[in-house]
Amino acid sequence: MSCPMAVDVLMHQREQWRPTSTGKLVGRVVAGSKTHVFLKDRSLDPAELLRSGRKLWVLHPKGELLEVGSDLAQEVAKGQVLLLDGSWGEAGVMYRAVEGWGRPVSIRLEGRSRYWLREQQGEGQHSTVEALLGLLAVLGMQEAEARLRLNFELHVYASLRARGHKVLAAEFLESSPIATAMPEILEALHERRPNESSIPGFRAASWNGGSDTRPAGDV
Repeated sequence: MSCPMAVDVLMHQREQWRPTSTGKLVGRVVAGSKTHVFLKDRSLDPAELLRSGRKLWVLHPKGELLEVGSDLAQEVAKGQVLLLDGSWGEAGVMYRAVEGWGRPVSIRLEGRSRYWLREQQGEGQHSTVEALLGLLAVLGMQEAEARLRLNFELHVYASLRARGHKVLAAEFLESSPIATAMPEILEALHERRPNESSIPGFRAASWNGGSDTRPAGDV
């Protein structure tokens, strides 16, 4: 999946060991994206993160609200966007570490999160990839949003099944676009024990088409 803006992830060191991390999904799906690991005992170097010729925008709730069609949205679409991947508290620490490197912006994320792999820590909190989906929607990048959403939904559904949460997975699938968009992949997944590396199309590089209570997130 490609889009005009550069997309990078600053991932907290704890998040890199969490198999349900959607920051890792961004790295697999978004062409040209880079993942930087945040280490609490090592200071970040702006030169490692900033891209030449691109203005940095940090997606965070404290930033200026982006509106569809605004001049600000058009600026962001041409720049470099940094996503903060970790728990709510970890994202706050990372935000303070990069404060002043770029301009913070925010988006409205409404409705119930589709990230059913972890309990969210509060009302209105969504996963890292859902934040990117919301940003793509505001910027009018519908094709990129649609492709990323399918990969995200498949990630959640396959992970639920892999954990043995089949009832919850079935409930998730009822309202998921992958039910009609990816019938062959779902058929292959249902025929054998789910494993991300063995499901055709699960990893973005190979797909370019258009307890049964939620375990405990991503921001």
